[in-house]
Amino acid sequence: QVQLVESGGGLVQPGGSLRLSCTASGSIFHIYDMGWHRQGPGKQRELVAVATREGSTVYADSLKGRFTISRDNKKNTVYLQMNSLKPEDTAVYYCKATAQVRATPLVDDYWGRGTQVTVSS
Repeated sequence: QVQLVESGGGLVQPGGSLRLSCTASGSIFHIYDMGWHRQGPGKQRELVAVATREGSTVYADSLKGRFTISRDNKKNTVYLQMNSLKPEDTAVYYCKATAQVRATPLVDDYWGRGTQVTVSS
């Protein structure tokens, strides 16, 4: 199986920055996409950004220009740099990876437990 562990969340003032990290471990044969989703209070989970193994990226339209996703394939790690944070960015941020486990042809989605980001003065 594949385990994802996020870190870097916390409390930040409006206009501040945070950098989230997520590292995948376990019986990994290959990781395809890695990305971030978030779920704010009373809201549905939504896409934040995704990065392919080759480096292509997709962002939620509302977050372009403030958030930047990047990957380190050697470390099986994905990052999310968040700048100019707003109170509406408050949410639990979840890491997601599409991966193939060793000794199996199956490709599946794996989720981390989430890290809380609170933007408040």
